[in-house]
Amino acid sequence: MRPGYRTSRRTALQAVGAAGVAAFWGGAAFGGASLTAEEPPPQPSELRREIYAKVWSTPLIDTHEHLCDEHERLPPDGAFRNQDDWTLVLSGYLGYDLLTAGMPRDAHQTFYSQGPTPLEKWKALEPYWPAVKHTGYGQAARISLRQLYGVHDLNADTVAQVQAGYEQVRQPGFYHRVLRDLSGIESCQVNSLRSGFHESKMPQLLMQDISIVGMYAGPNLEGFGKPTGITATELADWHRVIDWWFDKYGAQAVAVKSQDAYRRDIDYQPTPAEQVAETFKKRARQEPVDPAQQKALEDHLFWYAVEKATAHQLPVKLHTGYYAGNNNMPLSRLIHNAGSACALCRHAPNTPFVFMHICYPYYEELIAVAKHWTNAFVDMCWSWIINPVAAKDFLKKYLVTAPANKLLTFGGDYVYVEQVLGHAVIARQGIALALCELVEEGWLGRDDALELVDPIMHGNARRIFRLENNE
Repeated sequence: MRPGYRTSRRTALQAVGAAGVAAFWGGAAFGGASLTAEEPPPQPSELRREIYAKVWSTPLIDTHEHLCDEHERLPPDGAFRNQDDWTLVLSGYLGYDLLTAGMPRDAHQTFYSQGPTPLEKWKALEPYWPAVKHTGYGQAARISLRQLYGVHDLNADTVAQVQAGYEQVRQPGFYHRVLRDLSGIESCQVNSLRSGFHESKMPQLLMQDISIVGMYAGPNLEGFGKPTGITATELADWHRVIDWWFDKYGAQAVAVKSQDAYRRDIDYQPTPAEQVAETFKKRARQEPVDPAQQKALEDHLFWYAVEKATAHQLPVKLHTGYYAGNNNMPLSRLIHNAGSACALCRHAPNTPFVFMHICYPYYEELIAVAKHWTNAFVDMCWSWIINPVAAKDFLKKYLVTAPANKLLTFGGDYVYVEQVLGHAVIARQGIALALCELVEEGWLGRDDALELVDPIMHGNARRIFRLENNE
């Protein structure tokens, strides 16, 4: 363990290795009871039954979420006050599918607003539900509704049951129940969307990334500078700001994360400080900066943050591929993500880069990156609900192309914990199906497939993010 580690993220996981997951969870979930509220789906052959049983009984490490702490979701004074409702389970990604399907903005706002009754919300949803309920986003929501609230078919007759179930589930301890008991998730890695680092009250369940995007994109002088108490007028001042974040949180974090690929190419070029010192002064004075100068400043600060992460032995997680949202995705630029990833790996051979979301839809290229570059790792987070069939295809192709010890197979990428359950079930289905097909097609033996389950579902994550206290 590194000196000065204030809240160990490994102590609990050391117990997992010694005593088993069931003991770690108080004997729940994996000791014979089914992983979720349902058994694995019936399979036609002994091989498939064996692989599915192995996948369904193996814990996942969830390498990417945006969850807040449980206490922030609990109703005040233990009473439900309707500050949120059942539509949160259908929010976020599924909301984007609804807009793409043609749901008017006013109906969309009504559906996700406070005040309307469950039936009124259903009437806003009903015309568009048939168009989205079969997408990965829709299927994940339906699984969560079924397993958490016992609702198999969302309609006018069941929305009240969903709301009642939502209120009943959202009680103290529901994070543990949803994540560990039902989803079979050993631990989550959280990227806070509200601050550079969130000091969780649940650090063994909700481990945290340091968000570095604001350290260099812009940079975010207020959001990252103010907590440090450092007034940054010179580039050297901003270096001290970045140092502060790593000195304070580097020992608690599991990784660093940037989603800057939503805004620009990840083609960060090593750029010396003297080239951008004057540009930073302009930014600090809120003066205009031309695009070339801005890019050079961001590139310099990106590599400064990456060097700090590497010194703290923190992998660098980077968004690649598909965009959340609607009507703003430039595929002509996204196609270059894998090529830019190669350049990053070449510039920093001692930095482990974790490329997220399989670079969808350009996932063949990312497999090539992982096969060639020793410091390139791939995270399948989000991909199972963007396109479950493509994610299964990616996993099959990856396992017969690149080293299996560089692959992470699950991250829910959600804001609300109830949503994670449905995604985890889809991921298990995809993992099991990919392994079965590889055996049936003659690419793997039965024992090969079974031996891959533990590493790709949790073992690789424990090693890559140094979660076990064995150093």
